[in-house]
Amino acid sequence: MTDTVWTGIDDVSLQPGSHVCAFYRGAMDRDRLLTAYFGTGLTAGDKCICIVDSPDTASRLELLRHSTAGPSLPDGQFDVHLPESTYLAGGRFTSSEMLTFWTESLIKAEIEGYSFCRLAGEMTWALRDMPGVEHLAGYESELNRVTSGSAAIVLCLYDLDLFSGEVVVNIVKTHPQVLIQGILVENPYYVGPDEFLRSAHA
Repeated sequence: MTDTVWTGIDDVSLQPGSHVCAFYRGAMDRDRLLTAYFGTGLTAGDKCICIVDSPDTASRLELLRHSTAGPSLPDGQFDVHLPESTYLAGGRFTSSEMLTFWTESLIKAEIEGYSFCRLAGEMTWALRDMPGVEHLAGYESELNRVTSGSAAIVLCLYDLDLFSGEVVVNIVKTHPQVLIQGILVENPYYVGPDEFLRSAHA
């Protein structure tokens, strides 16, 4: 495994195991990030798994699948999901089930022969009035346990035009790195899972 992996987004490279909060503004900015990130991953032969918040976005990523590698792209290299089958399966958000989803996805990718994974989640599903979404920050904190030391990188995408400042502050605390306007920042406000969850419960 290499020391760093180029994300495809501007000059940003990440170490395997990185869990990054990627801020953007609007659909065009989101699509730019996803297209660069996954287009580079598909070309490199990485396993790519993405959860987006609308069928329209999923359709655009399906086009990326064909434009990047055409018929030579292996079946199953690029998995695109919607919240209804992942984050909000069963009509509610459950942190433990999503952490299991990502853990099992990484194990499955390794069994399938992939040496590296690119994961991403568009997080606007958390703005819906659904049971469990109030546990978003706790989930993000726990996700560090899944990704740390893994042969994977993960981007969690947050639209700054939609999320409140209060939510953004909490989310920032759960990500070791922040990507904003093409610049990767080592996050001085990051709090590890044990400390974050202890303070949240208090």
